[in-house]
Amino acid sequence: MRWAALLLALAAPAGAEVMPSVVAPPEPGSVSITDGLAAWARVYEVVSHPRCANCHTGSDHRPMWSGPEYDNAGPHGMNIIAGESRMGIETLPCATCHVTASTLDSAPHAAPNAMIDWRLAPVEMEWFGLTSAQVCAQMSDPERNGDRDWIELARHLQEDAAHGGFVAWGFQPGGDRQPAPHGLQSHIDDVLKWGAAGQPCPE
Repeated sequence: MRWAALLLALAAPAGAEVMPSVVAPPEPGSVSITDGLAAWARVYEVVSHPRCANCHTGSDHRPMWSGPEYDNAGPHGMNIIAGESRMGIETLPCATCHVTASTLDSAPHAAPNAMIDWRLAPVEMEWFGLTSAQVCAQMSDPERNGDRDWIELARHLQEDAAHGGFVAWGFQPGGDRQPAPHGLQSHIDDVLKWGAAGQPCPE
């Protein structure tokens, strides 16, 4: 019986819960530039948060460690480099430590666990350390956002979260980790408000 309980615990990943949300786009132009910029400011609070930005890094293929649990932001320890695959398969796959078991999820500095293919975001979606204006320009450019318009960006968030992906994990990271702010539905709503305002970017 004890083995059965252990197997059930190992099969229960953190961050895999389905996060219900809706995508209800306002009419284009129905949101003012001022309100659109305010919505973008909240979007940037989410995407620049360590739960999101730490894996949205650039062409050096290095995840970052940052957040309130660290004195200073810096590259992932143990000289982790995710490589061109962005999954570390060239040397040490991310999943070696980011396993699906959740039994150690509350241990200090334990590798976050989730039933997802742990990886860095595409290089084109680099956010870590970038300004609000830089990230806004990137997210409004289909060549750098996965060929998505503003409604498709919101649907991407909804669909990823519904399947227990990285978006869901960022808002429910498990253990004592600080979640991304505002919540999933508010984040989706802000992306849509920003889009309906014409995707304005700060100067």
